[in-house]
Amino acid sequence: MSAANDSAAVSAANDSAAVSGANDSAAVSGANDSAAVTGQEAVKKVIVQRGLWFEEFETGVLYQHRPGRTITEADNVLFTTLTMNTQALHLDAAFSDALPPFNQRLVNSMFTLSTLVGLSVAQLTQGTIVGNLGFGEVAFPKPLFHGDTLYAETEVTDKRESKSRPGEGIVTFAHTGRNQHGDIVATASRKTMVRKRPEGEK
Repeated sequence: MSAANDSAAVSAANDSAAVSGANDSAAVSGANDSAAVTGQEAVKKVIVQRGLWFEEFETGVLYQHRPGRTITEADNVLFTTLTMNTQALHLDAAFSDALPPFNQRLVNSMFTLSTLVGLSVAQLTQGTIVGNLGFGEVAFPKPLFHGDTLYAETEVTDKRESKSRPGEGIVTFAHTGRNQHGDIVATASRKTMVRKRPEGEK
């Protein structure tokens, strides 16, 4: 009886060792699989959204920016009051509705200009611009009204390397803003300082 018990005990121990060994093997295999997955993730190509380096700008190219921006009453009132502009044409509906030729409130032209430039950032200068150098001629041929959608496009009219700042260049933009009907509502010329492509950047 004792021998039978001993034999059963040995068999159970062997089974336990086998199970343990299988578990250990599975754990090692799992660890290897995990390492393989981690290794695969480590070599993934990463693309960060950015604007264009100086070398990538081409004169004469027209960049059309999307999406557009639908202008609301809240946009107009907030921007106007934040900038301490008390112009009734932007804030007073009763006054504006009674005043020809538009008979409604106008979108603040400085908001139009800011949005026109802002619409170009993601495609042209996100993370690549050093700063604005200045604006040239700015014009507002037609007004924007609440509910209109502003679409922007930009042409590169000039570019040159900076003489005083190595690694940077000056790019001149001609921005044009149109409403949803295609009417031009704003134009602006702008000079910017743009970084050249960093070494090692593809």
